[in-house]
Amino acid sequence: MIKQFNSTKARQRRHLRVRKRLSGTTARPRLSIFRSSKHIYAQIIDDTTGRTLVTASSLEPDLRKAGANAQPTQREEGVEIPQGIAGIEANHKVALARAIGKALAERAKAHNISQVVFDRGGYQYHGRVAALATGAREGGLDF
Repeated sequence: MIKQFNSTKARQRRHLRVRKRLSGTTARPRLSIFRSSKHIYAQIIDDTTGRTLVTASSLEPDLRKAGANAQPTQREEGVEIPQGIAGIEANHKVALARAIGKALAERAKAHNISQVVFDRGGYQYHGRVAALATGAREGGLDF
């Protein structure tokens, strides 16, 4: 009998494999991402205490407006669009993920967090995951 491939379980295995070596501290907490087909969630976690410090998601009404008005970004000289989102930055989910990254970075700055460890959650660093990371970097987070 042929076993059916389950992409969710495969992602969870990848995530556990990465989490064995990746941990957030008080000085440098972990930026964790979860992506569903409709929404994307990001949180900054201090793994030593097990507490979530900052969150942002596409369920928040003020952030949803950012994705609804998605426009292609202007190509400025000297500024490159990351390879993971080149060509799809006008997509409303990708634009929303970038806005969530910026909002998360602003909230992290309010909690005196400037450096994080990036946990992509077993997802490929492409599309919405790359857009969220780009937005967080643009907002001032260092990872």
